[in-house]
Amino acid sequence: MRKNILFDLDGTLLPMDLPKFIKIYLRSFCERFVPLTGVDGDTLSTGIWNGAAAMAQNDGNYINSELFWEAMNSTCGRDMRVFKKDIDDYYTGGFAAAKDAVWQSPHAAKSIELLKSKGCRLIVATNPIFPISATVMRIKWAGLDPTDFELITVYDNSSSCKPSLRYYADICAICGISPEESMMVGNDVDEDMCAAEPGFDTFLITDCLINRHEKDISKYRHGSFEEFYLWLQKEYD
Repeated sequence: MRKNILFDLDGTLLPMDLPKFIKIYLRSFCERFVPLTGVDGDTLSTGIWNGAAAMAQNDGNYINSELFWEAMNSTCGRDMRVFKKDIDDYYTGGFAAAKDAVWQSPHAAKSIELLKSKGCRLIVATNPIFPISATVMRIKWAGLDPTDFELITVYDNSSSCKPSLRYYADICAICGISPEESMMVGNDVDEDMCAAEPGFDTFLITDCLINRHEKDISKYRHGSFEEFYLWLQKEYD
């Protein structure tokens, strides 16, 4: 049994149609901020993508959010940080349009309750490219309580991204845990299953599977979230 369970969010705890989610998200973001910032929609969208790319390449020397804003400012040709409060407000408001691209998994909530009852430490190990406001909102869309999780990785508390193994090492350091006592549960073969390298147990959720390179997944414990829940019941009986 593993005492520490790390869960990916998008496509795992929160099932989603990822292309649809991105499309709605960018459209609603631009609808809100083109009039406010005077920056055209294509440039704003490019700024978000450039920010994400910069965070993905973080070598651990910067907080992710610093690289995001640097890329946004460079792309948009102005200081976008002056709109930070407006952007945080957007994530608790207009961002809800993207809820049309997600749905709830009843077995996600059941799994969390089971693990809580067994005294496990729970962590949302989502790629930290969003602020806390956006990530808490998505956790709530999943029908879950953000306070059930000891740590939620976001762009203000992280200095790396998946699939960098530094990301998992940082979580271990922050929470004082070891990979050998922990499990990573996620839907992305590259970003989540790489946690096996430093010694995490893993479970690949296949409901919204992301397997960019068509890797053989037979070496990973895998199945639907329902199958994961049934496995937990046996494992923690």
